[in-house]
Amino acid sequence: MRRASPREGSTVRIKLDRTLCDGFGLCAVHAPETFSVDEWGYVSLVDRSGEIPPEHEHGVRRALLDCPVHAIIELSARDAQHEPAR
Repeated sequence: MRRASPREGSTVRIKLDRTLCDGFGLCAVHAPETFSVDEWGYVSLVDRSGEIPPEHEHGVRRALLDCPVHAIIELSARDAQHEPAR
């Protein structure tokens, strides 16, 4: 019998700190379905909720690890509850 991991079934949620973003664009290379780049090279989330579908999680995690200025933040379940709606 396979045991479920603690993260299984939970949705990954991220926040993009645009004040930190320097426009390197690596996130959009790794996860173009999640990050869009504007005409000045700065990134924004395609889905402003920051919820990542399971099929995009690998690319988003790669983007999170490769961001040179750490502008992508993974929110924990507790963080997500305290995040103000936009």
